[in-house]
Amino acid sequence: MTTVRLPLFPLNSVLFPGLVLPLNVFEERYRALMRDLLKTPEDEPRRFAVVAIRDGHEVAPSAPGMPDPTALPVRGPAAGFGPDPAKAFHSVGCVADAATIRERTDGTFEVLATGTTRIRLLSVDASGAYLTAEVEELPEEQGDEAGALAEGVLRAFRQYQKRLAGARERSLSAGVELPDEPAVVSYLVAAAVMLDTPTKQRLLQAPDTSSRLRDELKMLRAETAIIRSLPSLPASDLTRVPTSLN
Repeated sequence: MTTVRLPLFPLNSVLFPGLVLPLNVFEERYRALMRDLLKTPEDEPRRFAVVAIRDGHEVAPSAPGMPDPTALPVRGPAAGFGPDPAKAFHSVGCVADAATIRERTDGTFEVLATGTTRIRLLSVDASGAYLTAEVEELPEEQGDEAGALAEGVLRAFRQYQKRLAGARERSLSAGVELPDEPAVVSYLVAAAVMLDTPTKQRLLQAPDTSSRLRDELKMLRAETAIIRSLPSLPASDLTRVPTSLN
């Protein structure tokens, strides 16, 4: 399969194809990435690879830390990810296409990107101003009974939303039209349900759409049953709102 080298943007979250990714970019390594992306002609995609962090920190420490308060933080493109950054990331990620890159007066960037295709991380290069990676595209196979599974997942998702809205005493999706294409359904639900990063990562790297939908159907039913027994969910926004500083 054909491989390509892309800038790498590790996050403490999972990006799915078709989902929007807003970023507040302030670290120098990622500023350099955005400056290079701005050199790409406007009629060409400004692409970078997003991977979820398995072991490490999204933002590199900027002050002496523990246990030695005098130890200076490591700097550079791989700061916070150890001596072999490839081991710090999950191997399956998503290509992001930056539709908007706006530089602020202080040199930071406001970025709005969209996930496009899944990729597998083959190698990571830390020799430049920011991390780059050799990646290969992962085709999305539909699998068996994807259409019927998508219908079941949408029904279960609507029940989940209703239960969640009741627990939070407000509506989550009034008037929102949901898609019916199986792969799109599977990615939308994976991004929307309150799940931890390892679980979302498992959904991203599912072997096919049907497998992802089957997994989601089980989780939606389980989560809906849990919500039904809870009087309220006061902290649910904490698991849904992006917390990335970059």
